[in-house]
Amino acid sequence: MPDLSVHIAGMHFKNPVTTASGTFGYGDEFLDFIDLERLGGIFVKAVTGKNRDGNTYPRMAETSSGMLNSVGLQNKGVDHFCREIYPRIKNFNTHIIVNVSGSTIEEYAEVAGRINELEKIPAIELNISCPNVKLGGMAFGTVPAMAAEVTAAVRKVYKKVLMVKLSPNVTSITDLAKAAVDGGADVITLINTLLGMAIDAERRRPVLSTITGGLSGPAIKPIALRMVWQVHKAVRVPIIGLGGIMNSTDAIEFMLAGASAVQVGTANFIDPAISVKIVDGIASYMERHKIKEVSELVGALRTEL
Repeated sequence: MPDLSVHIAGMHFKNPVTTASGTFGYGDEFLDFIDLERLGGIFVKAVTGKNRDGNTYPRMAETSSGMLNSVGLQNKGVDHFCREIYPRIKNFNTHIIVNVSGSTIEEYAEVAGRINELEKIPAIELNISCPNVKLGGMAFGTVPAMAAEVTAAVRKVYKKVLMVKLSPNVTSITDLAKAAVDGGADVITLINTLLGMAIDAERRRPVLSTITGGLSGPAIKPIALRMVWQVHKAVRVPIIGLGGIMNSTDAIEFMLAGASAVQVGTANFIDPAISVKIVDGIASYMERHKIKEVSELVGALRTEL
């Protein structure tokens, strides 16, 4: 059997397939569909400092080859997560990684510090696509200096593996990645959703209550692949890639572009068992191509003429 295990920032993953935050709940919602312990890891939905009710409905919409969402980081806050959610999920035999979000640098640091105390959480994923309320709503992850600042603030209080999830809504993804690494990121995750919108022509109204939202699904895969490839050449930390991964071939393409592991997101809404099917598909690909270790695929894209 091929060896699907990967090592990322000192963490051993049984395989490179994980689930994307916001598309898989806290993991236990999928127990009726798959064996969670077959996954390399689960990135649970965003946790913020206080309760957030999220945006008003409608906040999700189908689009050509994808979907838009503007859920608004709905969650009950870090206290509720530590008290009610963590005991439910801490003993799954796979990595449980928490997506940390906030509206201020202080909130990010507060949540990260609380999660740092949880023994069975080996890493956090810093979502820097959130708007900075102190700077008029500009996202932390659109300005390199701001990305470095929030990452450094979290690095001071968080002692385990720090992953930083990048927004694609920028001029230079490599500048942003370098800034996150300078701030102390151990791993880069990319890409988050692309800003988009949908319009109901009959009503002459936007489909989403927030007018714009995050585009995900197959439509963004070519952009995500390009950004993973660029960042892989620009920084020396591991990358976790995502953006339109619908099957094992998609996942393999991300690894060839430079990702050490992948996250499956929108596809979970179509097939709740897709993540384990992708694990099996990668193994079959490795057997066909006589690849012994999945790490051989990372960055193995041939670009010479």
